[in-house]
Amino acid sequence: MNRPERPDDGAGAGAGRRPLIERIGMAAIALVLALLFGAVAAAAFDGGEPFLGAMAAIGCLMTVWVGALTLLRG
Repeated sequence: MNRPERPDDGAGAGAGRRPLIERIGMAAIALVLALLFGAVAAAAFDGGEPFLGAMAAIGCLMTVWVGALTLLRG
């Protein structure tokens, strides 16, 4: 069975796994953002805002997760 042709999205035929240096850079950016989310979560819990703290903590965990996936899977 033939696969349908994909429209040209500008990435070209060589679009595959990202280079290691690019994955490390994106994971580092994700780590910085996760630290910021963690700081917001800590400040919110300390300030008596449990809902905001929980949402920021979830954002922190999700950002760490995506950064790890970017680094490991590319």
